[in-house]
Amino acid sequence: MTIDKSWTTIRRRGSSNEFWNGLQYFLQMAKPFINDRGFIKCPCRRCLNNASHQLEDLESHVFRNGFMFGYNQWIHHGEPATANAGTKVAGPSGGIHERDEIFDVLDDIISEDADDDAVGGPSSNDQYDDLFAALRSELYPGVSSFSSLNFLVKLMHLKVLNKWTNKSFDELLKLLKLAFPKIDLVESHYEAKKLITKMDLGYSSIHVCKNDCALFWKENSLKDTCLVCSESRWKLQSGKRSGKNVPHKVLRYFPVGPRLKRLFATSKTAKLMRWHSTGKSKDNDVMRHPVDGKSWQEFDKRHPQFAGDVRNVRLGLTVDGFNPFGNMSLSYSMWPVVLTTYNLPPWICMKAEYLMLSLLIPGPQSPGKDMDVFLRPLIDE
Repeated sequence: MTIDKSWTTIRRRGSSNEFWNGLQYFLQMAKPFINDRGFIKCPCRRCLNNASHQLEDLESHVFRNGFMFGYNQWIHHGEPATANAGTKVAGPSGGIHERDEIFDVLDDIISEDADDDAVGGPSSNDQYDDLFAALRSELYPGVSSFSSLNFLVKLMHLKVLNKWTNKSFDELLKLLKLAFPKIDLVESHYEAKKLITKMDLGYSSIHVCKNDCALFWKENSLKDTCLVCSESRWKLQSGKRSGKNVPHKVLRYFPVGPRLKRLFATSKTAKLMRWHSTGKSKDNDVMRHPVDGKSWQEFDKRHPQFAGDVRNVRLGLTVDGFNPFGNMSLSYSMWPVVLTTYNLPPWICMKAEYLMLSLLIPGPQSPGKDMDVFLRPLIDE
């Protein structure tokens, strides 16, 4: 009897009866193989049969995280092993290739939408179709070590590290296409960025008054002049607006919510986000983290409801100006606003990868006493 396993590759799990019915059949098949302690190996994309759970927890894991790629012989859950059970991994549409590390990246991203799927709402995973298509595609016929997406991500990483220009990147792509005619690769940096951006967290561009009086945002988003000083929102040429509207200043805002979700998206960082409750110093005379300080303890006394849930996030804010052009004789400065997550242990919270850029305040001068104007999007969130 052939077991239908096509349901294991479905991504829109919350709205798919096929996935749910397939999962229930799998659970019934696996029941006799629960061990004496009531546990069984979990084949979700995070546990990968390396961890064991009770059956109801296994059901939740697979529904939320998806069924692991490459587990085509259910040898731990009731299916007899066959001689041709290989170590290759089946991609979402059946393509066979080695385990691709980008699978884990996409799993982390898409798991943020799992709660919406679970209640039967419309899935937002359609936006990742192009990414999965590139992930399933071989870079070159016969090459299984790299998917097209994996190679492109590494190529873009090299571009950033070595400060390649967009033009030089385009020329490299042309050379690769010329040297390897069958290579599956985008044509230009524009196409590469358009694809990779779907894995990014993005930012919002908010226009600012020339004199830093106000933001053209929310209730003022359609205004053409500042309500405080009546200055035009747009740069003017000879007293008239140019053909294309060009704002005087643009504030870049990087929403904090999606970035915090990423910290809770993986079990490792989610556990570290509770360190401030479980790992603080037991010696009252030693302070190695703000949680050991009197200010933290006083805050907890004043806000017991907030302090009662250790998952609530404590953030520190810092801002400083720098010259983005590297030429100190040029009088220009930009002001990044950076958030530190104090839930994390002291050896991690100050690492660059855990610092969150929330605002990039434009120059050329310091915002000074108008700093509160620029902080509004962050405070509102």
